[in-house]
Amino acid sequence: MNDYYDVSLKEWRLQRIEKASEVSPVKHVFVKGSIGDKSLIDELFEKYQFDVVVNLAAQAGVRYSIDHPDVYIESNIIGFYNILEACRHNPVEHLVYASSSSVYGGNKKVPFSTDDKVDNPVSLYAATKKSDELLAHAYSKLYNIPSTGLRFFTVYGPAGRPDMFYFSATNKLARGEKIQIFNFGNMKRDFTYIDDIVEGIVRVMGGAPEKATGEDGLPIPPYAVYNIGGGQPENLLDYISTLQEELVRAGVLPADYDFEGHRELVGMQAGDVPVTYADSAALERDYGFTPKIGIRDGLRAFAKWYKEYYR
Repeated sequence: MNDYYDVSLKEWRLQRIEKASEVSPVKHVFVKGSIGDKSLIDELFEKYQFDVVVNLAAQAGVRYSIDHPDVYIESNIIGFYNILEACRHNPVEHLVYASSSSVYGGNKKVPFSTDDKVDNPVSLYAATKKSDELLAHAYSKLYNIPSTGLRFFTVYGPAGRPDMFYFSATNKLARGEKIQIFNFGNMKRDFTYIDDIVEGIVRVMGGAPEKATGEDGLPIPPYAVYNIGGGQPENLLDYISTLQEELVRAGVLPADYDFEGHRELVGMQAGDVPVTYADSAALERDYGFTPKIGIRDGLRAFAKWYKEYYR
């Protein structure tokens, strides 16, 4: 609930969750705090005795990390360490946590596989997410904690993050401003709709890596990492065209909107990469799931939500 972006949007999401909880057999409990607060985390683990922990708390954003490194260290490193320590001292059956496609950095080989070497991050954000994977592996080995990291690929959808391109571009177009298209449009992204991300998380929650003992009598780390991405990288200019068409269809923008006059092609930004492309074969093999929702359906749902939310 911090002010990295519009807090009222976060409050709207929270209201939706609490409303759904009213008619659900599973009740939602909201505690406002930081995972960087070790005493709070320890208190919650002691009170609720979690069976499964899903840590999606992190300071997000590649570009923001260039000028605000401290918040990434507090949340993504110290906060995640606090989660791991709490899992160590409580009988947690499975820790699931968010990693990122950013860990692949400037890798030229595509599609990106979890077997690829990812030792050369190009942003502090990516470095923190790779660090989380390393910390989780160490804790899995030392304390036999089943853990699964999920590398998300450019998540988008209704009520998403306003700093993501599709959302910030919509805001600018709605205000009549120009949108900047980086690397002169020569970029591809493996966009993943939020419903596919949720489905992947839910499936992985129910299938912890198995515990096993090696020949040395020590635990074989019950550790796994998966990509969650559609496996169909979209050209950025095509994505923008689809977004514009859906904004017109939803009535966010008029049919005669001058899109070409509101585009500005610019160079590459520091910390960015030209291509993301997920190999999600392992996720399909182990959990029978591959993201399938295309950008047309996904952006249509976003445009409809945007019209209703900002009306």
